[in-house]
Amino acid sequence: MITLTLVRHAKSDWSNPQLSDHDRPLNLRGERNAPIMAERFASSDIEVQRIFSSTAVRARTTAEAFGTELGVTVELDEDLYHASARRLLATAVAVETRSVLLVAHNPGISDLAYELSDGQITHMPTCATATFTWQCESWEETTLPADSWSYDTPR
Repeated sequence: MITLTLVRHAKSDWSNPQLSDHDRPLNLRGERNAPIMAERFASSDIEVQRIFSSTAVRARTTAEAFGTELGVTVELDEDLYHASARRLLATAVAVETRSVLLVAHNPGISDLAYELSDGQITHMPTCATATFTWQCESWEETTLPADSWSYDTPR
């Protein structure tokens, strides 16, 4: 089975206009939601072999919550910062691991979730998770949409 989990970073803090977009941290809601969603995801028993995250502070912080909960080291990939749906999927396929979790940004995360769910997931709010599965043994055998999927949000 092939599994891809998409996580949109938790809510970010816009209070300091002098920070670059890349350097914005999580706000209080984001700091609260990331570990809650990570714990909830870990309780689903979905295996994750590798976690990749955008290098943006808000994404890295979110990814670290999931990595801690799952016992998986977070790998940073600067190409995931504002990546398109195509780039996100290409990252998962390229690692040749059967279960990947990606933490990144909109619009790419929502666009990919939309494609993989056959249009049923129309938006990934902050800290949402969407897991897609295929009943095959390699990424080369996967098709769009995914065979099945699940979706969760902090609200």
